[in-house]
Amino acid sequence: MQLAERHIIKSTEPRFAEIDQLAFKSKNLYNAANYVIRQNFIYGWGYVGYNEMNRLMKSHESYKALPAKVSQQILMVLDKNWKSFFEAVKAYKTDSSKFTGRPKLPKYKDKLKGRNLLVYTIQAISSKQLRSGIIKLSGTELSIKTKISPDKICQVRLVPKCDSYVIEVIYDEPESTISNANYIASIDLGLDNLVALTSNQPGFIPLLINGRPLKSINQFYNKRSSRLQSQLKGNRKTSPRIQRLTRCRNQKVDNYLHHASRLIVAILNTKKIGTLVIGRNAQWKTEIALGSQTNQNFVSIPHSRLIEMLEYKARLVGIEVIVQEESYTSRSSFLGLDPIPVYGKTEKEPVFTGKRIKRGLYKTSIGQLINSDINASYNILRKAIPNAFSNGIGSCVVQPRRVNPLKVKVKGEGLEASHVYK
Repeated sequence: MQLAERHIIKSTEPRFAEIDQLAFKSKNLYNAANYVIRQNFIYGWGYVGYNEMNRLMKSHESYKALPAKVSQQILMVLDKNWKSFFEAVKAYKTDSSKFTGRPKLPKYKDKLKGRNLLVYTIQAISSKQLRSGIIKLSGTELSIKTKISPDKICQVRLVPKCDSYVIEVIYDEPESTISNANYIASIDLGLDNLVALTSNQPGFIPLLINGRPLKSINQFYNKRSSRLQSQLKGNRKTSPRIQRLTRCRNQKVDNYLHHASRLIVAILNTKKIGTLVIGRNAQWKTEIALGSQTNQNFVSIPHSRLIEMLEYKARLVGIEVIVQEESYTSRSSFLGLDPIPVYGKTEKEPVFTGKRIKRGLYKTSIGQLINSDINASYNILRKAIPNAFSNGIGSCVVQPRRVNPLKVKVKGEGLEASHVYK
């Protein structure tokens, strides 16, 4: 598996100017090559692949402005973008309901403000300095200290991010081949409760990971960003202050998600749980209708990013991850073992024995109360693996423990069972 060591270069750092100049040259090459491909495609002359494009661009001044290895990587990225476009068009013709609109051609970068990423392969990095723990990029004065072993490093990427650049050192990390497939855990993603974690392991105490800190970060960002945008003149859409605000917000959100995903995987690994089921619906962000304020809060939380973090961290310790469609899991009663159909696959509107009586509380047909997010999480597990509770639900804990990932030790202490459903 490939992971990344990230170094953030702010606009106040001395290295920023050189990286910005390189990204500008990368944009020039990207646009020049994209122009040739677009013209050939629009006028029906066929698609110009990477090999042909590399031959055509070798004499171009934008190609020569960067090391040959770097220029080749830029053309490879462009080729990949076009192939993704062709695959998207094919999928759109097969089933357009999965898209919000027809896929568009890869666009040009802005002529003045546009910047493009750069990729330095191991051949474009000084091997002598790399053995000393320093990455020296070919044709530049840039040096980056790294803790990664030289034999693991694959490439280095310079990625534009708001008002800064991120230097990503890509390296290989072996996945664990040890699998603990005895028990299964499940996750329901939400807003106030970012994650509701449950398991079919007897006595496993469900966890609710607090999502309010993320809401607070986004609400502050939306309020401050709206005020700054109202001060812009003309057709301007952004400013250095807005870009700096966006970068700070993204870093805080990423930090919180990393802590949350690390905590979840550490608990699963400690508890010897070998499979993790994550509930997710297609286009859940574009079709949500919970009111303008709730919509803004929910859409601003990058749940897909959290799923990505959970997937790669789980694979590192040998935990299998399953992403499960989760329709009707919030309305079905886990304690009543209601059937859970798939949305759009039933002729009649399904009827369930229980219902949510208020925010965060679900009531069964016989008056039992259970946290609604925990109820949904258990149902996601049941929907993905129907025989997960073949021994019954008598040992399932229904009273959760709320945690803040920034304030809890990542060892899974204090997880002994206390409230078990009988």
